[in-house]
Amino acid sequence: MDEQSFFKRLNSLCTSKDILYFLSSLEVMSDTMASGALQKISELEVDDNGLKNPALLENEVFRALCFQFEFESSKLSNTGLLNALQALINLRIDPQSTLMTTLLSESEERLGRGQLTAEHLCALGESLLELEGPSCATLEQIVNHMQERDIKSWSPREIVMVYKILEVTVREGKQWQSLLNRLNGVTLRAVSQLSPNFVSVILNSLVVLHQTRAVLLVTALCKHSVQHVPYFTDHELVNVLEAFLYFGQKMEIFTEALERHVPKSIHTMHPQTVSKVMQYCCKKMILSKPIFDAVAEGFISSADRLTTDQIAAYVIPFGTLNYLPPSASSLFRKLETVLHIRLRHFQPHTLLNLLHSCVLIQRYPINFLPKIFSPYFLQKLQAQPPGLNRVVMSQLTQLFLTVTLECPFYEGPKLLSKYQVKAFPTPQSSLDVHLFKRVKTGLLDLLKKRIYFASEVSTPYFYVVDIEIKLDEEGFVLPAAQLEEVHRRIALCVDGQNRFCAHSHNLLGEEAIKQRHLQLLGYEVVQIPFFEIESLQNTRKIADYLHKKIFPCTYG
Repeated sequence: MDEQSFFKRLNSLCTSKDILYFLSSLEVMSDTMASGALQKISELEVDDNGLKNPALLENEVFRALCFQFEFESSKLSNTGLLNALQALINLRIDPQSTLMTTLLSESEERLGRGQLTAEHLCALGESLLELEGPSCATLEQIVNHMQERDIKSWSPREIVMVYKILEVTVREGKQWQSLLNRLNGVTLRAVSQLSPNFVSVILNSLVVLHQTRAVLLVTALCKHSVQHVPYFTDHELVNVLEAFLYFGQKMEIFTEALERHVPKSIHTMHPQTVSKVMQYCCKKMILSKPIFDAVAEGFISSADRLTTDQIAAYVIPFGTLNYLPPSASSLFRKLETVLHIRLRHFQPHTLLNLLHSCVLIQRYPINFLPKIFSPYFLQKLQAQPPGLNRVVMSQLTQLFLTVTLECPFYEGPKLLSKYQVKAFPTPQSSLDVHLFKRVKTGLLDLLKKRIYFASEVSTPYFYVVDIEIKLDEEGFVLPAAQLEEVHRRIALCVDGQNRFCAHSHNLLGEEAIKQRHLQLLGYEVVQIPFFEIESLQNTRKIADYLHKKIFPCTYG
């Protein structure tokens, strides 16, 4: 039978039993045909749990095939040799068996003699990675041979295999940047031909290889990944999301693709993939209601099967991005149930992050605060990295301030003063300097003198107020330095884009709780959001806007 007819018949068979029966009916076949049959058998007989039917290895026809490969290894074509090697590795044949050592030895001899094409080098590299792992010394030899080949003619499969080999050899301390630069250039031209799996593997390799300068390639791969979102496996999608995070990529079309995919797939997606999607949204400040609503539903139905880290990954972004889904009551009821059962299984910092995120959106973990404020728990926090640093102590202080202001019925242990910060840290990035300057200029025009308002004022209640204005009992503005006869305090919150979710007018959780607490502490909070002021062209218009916002009773 000629090879074309053979492979046509082989591909129509659906069980290894049928394949072996078919092979037994042939008097003669080439080594390419025989290795093709082994590959087909390995595809049918191997899944994530290993070999489905170990008895297959004792089949007479299968053993006869293996015998031929072992004793005629030197006569095999490169394709027959390397395809057989890959198939036998997949079938979990003992690496120390005479068959495997013979085939490996023959492959390595041909490598040394320079007889392998780029395609065969990749096939051998794949087999060695599977069999011996990254420490295999022959991988470096393969890379050296690859450098001598015409890289422009490589197929996508060969490109992917070289990235995989480079990934592990670089981990072993070898440097191949010149080859990588050539490879990145060739890959850029081949992006449109790459399958979902190849896109995922290459992006993962670029992360491992720290290819931060390959901006054009990374951008092209990220754009190309959009069309593959519905077809990525869980593992592949995690790789892609990690690459987006590592390289700082944010594309609206990618988010839209996730918004179409996640709600449909939430009940079949692996929890680690859902966790990574939420991490991506949280880090990029993307409040996607379709994704968050679907994840809330997924949490309600599957929380009992999640690890503690996954529980935190599902829930924390709701607080960070200040969003309550339609199913919020069921979501937090389920969270409380899970916490009651598994509280002791949470790592201290994971538990603190989780409970802190809840108070940002006015979900109060009253039943669990006695544990959080206990000396034993605080010691555990201190003992584990990052310890009781300023961020951790700020979370503890904000939890304590929340129950003091918003839950006056709480009668459990208090947070000792030595664990409280004097002021919540204000990241430099949280204040939009350009917007702040425009508001101060407008205020100066409105109030005529700089003494009538103070900026970046520290309060006795841990928060820093962007701009404070004091009024007496009759509503007249007092000098900012005056301490007596202060009847009202106005806190201006100058909220730039970085205090909102991306492309949204939804305040982030940290800013929302600050404004809520300032109100409860007696301030009149006036929000000055960027989207109200950015279109005002001159100082007079800004002053007019501020007059209307701060003093509506006297406006006009």
